[in-house]
Amino acid sequence: MGSREQQYVTVIGGANIDIHGKSRKTLVPKDSNSGTVRMSAGGVARNVAENLARLGVDCRLISVIGDDYHGQMLLRLCREAGMNMKFVHEISSAPTSTYLSVLDDAGDMQVAISDMSIIDLLNAERLQQHQAMLDQASLIILDTNLPNDALAWLTDTFDEITIFADTVSTAKAVRIKPFLSSIHTLKASALEAEALTGCEARTPGQLRKLADELHAEGVDRVFITRGNQGVFYSTGDAHGVQRLQRDQRAVHNAGGAGDAFLAGLAFAWLEAWPLKETLQFALAAADITLSHPATSSPALSLAAVNRLLEAQRAG
Repeated sequence: MGSREQQYVTVIGGANIDIHGKSRKTLVPKDSNSGTVRMSAGGVARNVAENLARLGVDCRLISVIGDDYHGQMLLRLCREAGMNMKFVHEISSAPTSTYLSVLDDAGDMQVAISDMSIIDLLNAERLQQHQAMLDQASLIILDTNLPNDALAWLTDTFDEITIFADTVSTAKAVRIKPFLSSIHTLKASALEAEALTGCEARTPGQLRKLADELHAEGVDRVFITRGNQGVFYSTGDAHGVQRLQRDQRAVHNAGGAGDAFLAGLAFAWLEAWPLKETLQFALAAADITLSHPATSSPALSLAAVNRLLEAQRAG
């Protein structure tokens, strides 16, 4: 793959303003809960791109934002994080995507509403403007916020380039089903994996059966995130569960941990690391993200991940 200095990753999909409300005590449904409300940049593709940029990877984001206050906020926050925003389209006919979530006192999301109609405008015709740049990417990462024609065009046109995919949500996970043969690495939550395959993903046996079905469709590597139960992984030849080695530090926001994990997988793939080191690195990136209130942690860096890994080995 060549040296990482000569490589770049292209990430394609959603970019949102995230509004998180976190309860201070046990969440009481249908009532007003005392807590904190924070606003930050979000969206799966955007989060992955920010995390990669913080890890020192040359990363280009393709997304869409509205010509509005939230769109300008997103541009500012992303540029401050060191992201390349040259390929983000500004559209006046739709508002910037907004994701509103309610977290319990443990930092886990209980319910969310996403207003992401603008992403439907990131269609195949718009993506074709970037074909020359995409042709030279070392890795393409896409999320299933993308409309079907965009997913079809990307997986058909760049079948010689490694593609990673994130299934985003149970409602959108099924969008990737017709294109699984083009996906090298699939990252999904357990619920998203169940929605995609129709298989249950609760016991080790069920997880392995589910992964085998995805491998049969052509997916090389499957990573299923399961919260505090760890990550189930399968490469066909190897499978198992890897858990986050976490102390008693508080979880401030679990919403972006999966995106940091995927960015860690991408970084490790560029470095051609074996599976064990890949999982350790990706889980450490997720750990750092869990410890910050924002969806993506400004504390994430290659040095921070390496320090955490060294501390885990020493402990």
